[in-house]
Amino acid sequence: MFVDEVLLKVEAGRGGDGCTSFRREKYVPLGGPNGGNGGRGSDIVFEVDEGLHTLLDLRYQKQIKGKKGENGRGKNQHGAASEDVIVRVPQGTIITDMDTGLILGDLKGKHDRVIVAKGGRGGRGNAAFKTHANTAPEFSENGEPGEERNLKIELKLLADVGLVGLPSVGKSTIISMVSKAKPKIAAYHFTTLTPNLGVVKTTSGKTFVMADLPGLIEGASKGEGLGDRFLKHIERTKVIVHVVDMSGIEGRDPYDDYVLINKELQEFSETLMKKTQVIVANKMDMPSAKENLVKFQKKVKDKIFEVSALTNQGLQPVIDYLGQLLEEIPTTPLYEDNQFESHVLYQFQKEEPYTIEKEDDVWVIHSEQVEKWFKMTKFNQEEGVLRFAKRLRKLGIDDKLREMGAKEGDKVRILDFYFDFKD
Repeated sequence: MFVDEVLLKVEAGRGGDGCTSFRREKYVPLGGPNGGNGGRGSDIVFEVDEGLHTLLDLRYQKQIKGKKGENGRGKNQHGAASEDVIVRVPQGTIITDMDTGLILGDLKGKHDRVIVAKGGRGGRGNAAFKTHANTAPEFSENGEPGEERNLKIELKLLADVGLVGLPSVGKSTIISMVSKAKPKIAAYHFTTLTPNLGVVKTTSGKTFVMADLPGLIEGASKGEGLGDRFLKHIERTKVIVHVVDMSGIEGRDPYDDYVLINKELQEFSETLMKKTQVIVANKMDMPSAKENLVKFQKKVKDKIFEVSALTNQGLQPVIDYLGQLLEEIPTTPLYEDNQFESHVLYQFQKEEPYTIEKEDDVWVIHSEQVEKWFKMTKFNQEEGVLRFAKRLRKLGIDDKLREMGAKEGDKVRILDFYFDFKD
């Protein structure tokens, strides 16, 4: 089964917890802290596997979770980092963050890989908090939570040439004649339901990849007949081959068919209309084809190749012409730099890194930073709690609550946990 789009949630591994431990030996009555740090949680990594041609393996996975890092131990033993979770995908896979709309990776190279969610760092053991002022800290940290993302995984085939046209114009027959691809061919519409790839060789021996797309119909750019799902597969191509049924045996006018397909290409993406297009008039062995071609050429002045895919007539000149074109056309990137998360510049904003709102009688604090500190704090250790409270004061949250009218004993909520406000 050919699957080219999947929605997926990923959660990288949490860091291992730091350890609270003290040196205890027979002749060392006041041994210092020796709690080790936790190990890093596993990253979620997407990597190209040349043996894959579909996203079928991901279709039934709703979530991928990384593993937690190993906890630290006494005697300054640090926890081991967890192995990364490798998700293998086909060449041509694009990973997009659904929440930001930014692209995390376009894996078009044979060995491309991208980290889509980073594992949390390990929590520090109490040995890491030893200072001249506090030589025996009695607290340590929990591991940092791993990144969470909602992703769209999309496959856009890697092909140099894409065949487009209405159903039953002969696209599958063409690719079966010029390559070793074996698409299903029959005398009814929508025989081809998934894109087919074939390697094509020119007379000079050079090769390129051709994609045969399922037939398009009116409204394809808006999803009719799953057309929008098919059109995306020609976004990477350098050349579009527009196959027109010149016989008109189904009662359609070849020129109207040509205009219809170009309209759908334009409505799907202006970029598609900027690509080099080659017109192939197919079924020229049929009785009315020559007459229809004369009428067609009066309206379309571009170069037109006359072929009969069924008898393999006229196809080799098309292949040789395409091979020459591909050498002359430069490769253009599919996306602009500002569409990639790694290329976005975040401007510093003088805004408070938190928001506070009152829900009924409860003051609710929203802040990614505060929530991360909260998750990394061990609330069963008094020094850890005091350190967390000090961080909130330093961030200005206490003053902000007073300014907003918070009073002694009011309830304050962070995530799903409630605290009493102390003035």
